[in-house]
Amino acid sequence: MAEKQTVHDEKTPLTSDMSDIAEGSIASSRATSKQSFFSKLRRTEKSYAAVEAADEFAFLPEDEARILRDQVEVLPSRASYFSLYRYANSKDRFILAIGILAAVLEGVLKPLMAILFGSVTDIFTNYDPNRYEYTNGTYYEIESYNSIQTYREDMEPVTPDEYYRIVRSLSLYLVYIGIADVALSHIKTFVFIDRGEVLSARIREHYLAATLKQNIGYFDKLGSGEITSRITSDTILVQEAMSEKIAFIIANTTTFFAAIIVAFMQSYILTLIMLSILISIIVSTGTASAFMIKYLKKAQDGYAVGGTLAEEVISSVRNVQAFGVQDVMVSAYDTFLKVSEYWSIWSGVAAGLMNGSMYLCSFSTDAMAYWQGVRLYSEYKVTIGNIVTIVFAIFQGAYAFAIISPYLSSVTSGIAAASKIFATIDRTSAIDSSDNTGAKLDSVEGTIELKNIKFIYPSRPNVTVLDNFNLTIPAGKTVALVGSSGSGKSTIVGLIERFYNPIDGDVFLDGKNIKEMNIRWLRQKIALVSQEPTLFACSIFQNIAYGLVGTEYEFASGVQQRQLVIDACKQANAWTFIEKLPEGLETNVGERGFLMSGGQKQRIAIARAIVSNPKILLLDEATSALDTKSEGVVQEALDRASKNRTTIVIAHRLSTIKSADCIVVMRRGKILEMGTHAELISLEGEYYDLVKAQQIESVKEKEREKLGATSNQLDETEIELTTYLTRTKTALSDAVYHGGDVEQQKPPSFTEALRFIYNLSRPELTYNIIGLIACFFNGMGYPALGLLWGKNLEAFGFYEDRNELRTYISRNAGFLFMLACSLGLSNTISGSFFGYTSSRLVRRIRNLSFGQLLRQEIGFFDRDENTVGSLTGMLSRDAQSVEGLGGITLGKIIDSFITVFVSCVISIGVAWKFGLVITAGVPVLMGCGFYRFYLLTAFESRVKTENEHTSTFACEATSSIRTVVALTRESDVWETYHASLDQIIKNNRPSSMKSAFFYGLCQGNIFFVMALAFWYGGQLLGTGEYGLFQYYTVFMSVIFGAESAGVVFSFAPDMGKAIQASKNIKSLLDRTPVIDTWSKEGAVPENVQGQIEFRDVYFKYPTRPEVPVLRGLNLKIEKGQYVALVGASGCGKSTTIGLIEEFYKPFSGKIMLDGTDINEFNINAYRQQISLVSQEPTLYAGSIRYNIALGSSSPVTDDEIVAVCVEANIHDFIMSLPDGYDTLCGAKGSLLSGGQKQRIAIARALIRKPKVLLLDEATSALDSESEKVVQAALDSAAKGRTTIAVAHRLSTIQNADVIYVFEGGKVVESGTHQNLLMQKGRYFELVQLQALEESS
Repeated sequence: MAEKQTVHDEKTPLTSDMSDIAEGSIASSRATSKQSFFSKLRRTEKSYAAVEAADEFAFLPEDEARILRDQVEVLPSRASYFSLYRYANSKDRFILAIGILAAVLEGVLKPLMAILFGSVTDIFTNYDPNRYEYTNGTYYEIESYNSIQTYREDMEPVTPDEYYRIVRSLSLYLVYIGIADVALSHIKTFVFIDRGEVLSARIREHYLAATLKQNIGYFDKLGSGEITSRITSDTILVQEAMSEKIAFIIANTTTFFAAIIVAFMQSYILTLIMLSILISIIVSTGTASAFMIKYLKKAQDGYAVGGTLAEEVISSVRNVQAFGVQDVMVSAYDTFLKVSEYWSIWSGVAAGLMNGSMYLCSFSTDAMAYWQGVRLYSEYKVTIGNIVTIVFAIFQGAYAFAIISPYLSSVTSGIAAASKIFATIDRTSAIDSSDNTGAKLDSVEGTIELKNIKFIYPSRPNVTVLDNFNLTIPAGKTVALVGSSGSGKSTIVGLIERFYNPIDGDVFLDGKNIKEMNIRWLRQKIALVSQEPTLFACSIFQNIAYGLVGTEYEFASGVQQRQLVIDACKQANAWTFIEKLPEGLETNVGERGFLMSGGQKQRIAIARAIVSNPKILLLDEATSALDTKSEGVVQEALDRASKNRTTIVIAHRLSTIKSADCIVVMRRGKILEMGTHAELISLEGEYYDLVKAQQIESVKEKEREKLGATSNQLDETEIELTTYLTRTKTALSDAVYHGGDVEQQKPPSFTEALRFIYNLSRPELTYNIIGLIACFFNGMGYPALGLLWGKNLEAFGFYEDRNELRTYISRNAGFLFMLACSLGLSNTISGSFFGYTSSRLVRRIRNLSFGQLLRQEIGFFDRDENTVGSLTGMLSRDAQSVEGLGGITLGKIIDSFITVFVSCVISIGVAWKFGLVITAGVPVLMGCGFYRFYLLTAFESRVKTENEHTSTFACEATSSIRTVVALTRESDVWETYHASLDQIIKNNRPSSMKSAFFYGLCQGNIFFVMALAFWYGGQLLGTGEYGLFQYYTVFMSVIFGAESAGVVFSFAPDMGKAIQASKNIKSLLDRTPVIDTWSKEGAVPENVQGQIEFRDVYFKYPTRPEVPVLRGLNLKIEKGQYVALVGASGCGKSTTIGLIEEFYKPFSGKIMLDGTDINEFNINAYRQQISLVSQEPTLYAGSIRYNIALGSSSPVTDDEIVAVCVEANIHDFIMSLPDGYDTLCGAKGSLLSGGQKQRIAIARALIRKPKVLLLDEATSALDSESEKVVQAALDSAAKGRTTIAVAHRLSTIQNADVIYVFEGGKVVESGTHQNLLMQKGRYFELVQLQALEESS
């Protein structure tokens, strides 16, 4: 236990790679990374994984294990491609049938071109322009003509008139095919893009619906970040698998089979010989795809777990910055990125092998066709036209099959992603809130009985929380549950709400087992106010109106609902502060209610609970976050609300439950005492001790007299209020406000985004260069093929001796096979190497983006657009989009550009006149493609904003699942989400239509270029200006160049997404925050004494500049003083703490540490002197030891950890757990109770050994028993350091050296507890409200 643990002192992985990047895109250095404090305590995937491999319930009896297993187990789902369309209706199937028909017809067009090509070859090889001369508009055969050109026995020589007529006819046929291709390509692309959006939206909706109906135990084992990752990046992968990519696969597959049919029609013998190669293409593709799916699943699983960590960390960014653990969290995040990267690399290798084998096989078809074709030709079994048609058709088929590898990668990625999504959708929830079965009582009286209850949390199966527990709560009575943290109080609330199923025993409502009741109906009869209130990112009115869901007022008129909401606000003492807000009830509370203070959030939550006048009211620490004044009024309202309904109150603050009909005292899942307040006090037992621990000291009469005599002669060490109370300024200039924000950045341009991605990829420059060299060879493949084709077809018209012809063609077939082997190798290299570099790039982007997010000032996270959901979605989605332009896709794009360029050069070099005319069509084709790319880039920018909104909404709902299900908001959440997605689809449709049209134009242009080549080339051949070699070399080079250009722009959607994602990432990484934790500037505080002073400080939150919070705050805290800040909610207490932590900068005034403005200090060095315990404790999904060690900036020993845990009164509890300090806390500390989390947070603060200790409601979640001990520990810890405590529970701060009373953003009273009581001002009123017993 006493062994010392070491610190890893190295930079965050991948960060060091980027230290010298040009353009200033990324900061040159970071603060020294403290990746882990305990080598044996490094996070593992188990900390976040949804399902563990081993059966963690094996030690339990089978019936108990089954109950727990049913609540957390997720059975794997095997998805096939057709399962992606499981939500298609008859309309979708009809539209898809049209799209499939269009794709099939388009796929048939290219084999038709092979027939035309074969026909024209017969004409070209059997026509000799030197045989005729043109005179007076008529062709005459030259009598003395003696040509070396031979003519096949099966054809008569072609006359010039017939020759030109056939050339014109074939050219027109190609024009008609091109027009058909424009229409068919447009239809199939639009249909699949549109239906892909529609059907993927339905998958998103079903996934969210399935998630919302899961039992709470499922969420205890699964982070909301993983859900966000699934609903953003994974569903995008599914959408891509159903969108235009599948249309390309269908069209190309049709081309493949149509080409075989055409080939069979020409010569079944030659076609059968070539089928062996085609079969090898299918086998190699299927094998590689299977491995790709396997590796992609593992990569996605790795990141999904990392996504949960990211969501957890970003949602608690204040805590992360306060303790300076940004680099620790980035390092932890990177461990999951490593897993994802490893399997992504292997997936890239599999894709590269698949691509290489496809090119090897497809180019080998040419070698095989000419080798065997010339043999059959020499045996008079086929004609030249047959051979050319078969070669061209089979090559077209093989080429079509070869270029679908990137599309197959997208499909396999989509299938892999779908398997995880469908596993959740198909999961049978142990407690299904969407199930409409179950009894609904005609009337509810409210008698609740827990009978023989045994309960174990599914996420912590080795701890029994309740064992043989029995409790009856009479209808209409108020029963209070008190006891130490972890005694099972909140568990009882969870059982009544049916969040969990007990292992044994039953819960009854009015004598009826709640397992037999309809779950939604049951929850609609119960109102819950939780310990940590959850609000949704909408207006105050909407938040409170959610309490009407499922009641008769759910669909009432707006006026009636508004009146009910106002009445509830008045009862909850919320109306006073709401009506002062500029927008009143329409004020947006921000994500998770961050724009409200803790007390304001709690009062809104109470109003939401009582607005529906529920039969059963559950108050789980409902007033813990309220100030004393508010608590008194709210408690009175709750007392009134409790009449004539069953109320269960969980309370640590015993003043709130004095009037309860029955108080139940619990410890470790057992009932120790029961009775009224008076009865239990008279027993002088456990409850009596708890009350005494909380009792505020009464002022004795002689102390009053003494203080009265000296009240005008305060000690010099106390603050003279009049010195600092200055007149409030009426307003702050706009310049002051805007000076606190970062200057608006100009969005990066296209070239800047490309340069930025290049800079990010520089560490893998060697691999990229090798990939580019391989791509150069790939791009040379088609021009080389054109040269060999030209030589072969020229030979058919040149050689008279068929045996000589066979020898010549067979040699060229060998060259073709060599070309196939080199292209197979180069494509494997380019695919594998670019797959490696893209995987590394994705990891680097996510790593740097996450680090940059944690670098930003807190005001950045307050903005509406920077919600946790949108930021975690951005981490997942943008990197994924950049990866979509990597690997095989990047290789194909580079190949295509090289092919276009080299083809044009060779064409002009071989036959400049013909080459110039034909290549003139390529820029037109490229122009259409680039315009489509431009449209898609703008489209992606708009879609990004819309998707951020929907992902934020889904993340908010799933991260607040207990509140959502308690309010039975599942249907409401789903309907809102559905409406958002539906609107996005409607908005996207015109853009998709336009994009599809330009894609069709690109595809049709290929045929138009070919028509031009047939016509103009035929003219040049007819005049004898060029021969067959020149014609076919130019024709094949330009045609395949044009097709390659078409392939490039089939990736336009991926390119658009990648460029937009690059701009987003660059904008983020270029952003320098107002308060920069990476900055090396500023002095390092030395010999810190801990004196804090506020000098005329004014402050408004940047997101709400119209609401002043601090209005000329002046206070001074001397070295070593224990100072308390008290006052009503929203008066600026927590804001003061935030300003001391330098989360924000004041708009005017100064904050001083030891007489020096804190702006002059280095932010990290300054924060190392401070330790913070927040109002809502934040723990991370690691062990208890890991969480405590995060508080220290230097290595700590196990003995030091134990010492601070003893101080925080948590050591005994930790040692009672089977795994002790290695016990996992769960995501956001979900496996621990509120009090346990708070005590661990206190231990984490103490291990830092701070000079200044900030306690923002540090003991609000503690029970009375723990509070007394912890408060004593805090009092002890405060010695020798400055301590600033924000407190509502005044018993915790009565021994403070100075108490400052806040009101309206300034100090209105200050002094000791005794002095302030003597003044009988605001503080005296607060004390009287909280007094446990009247003065005698």
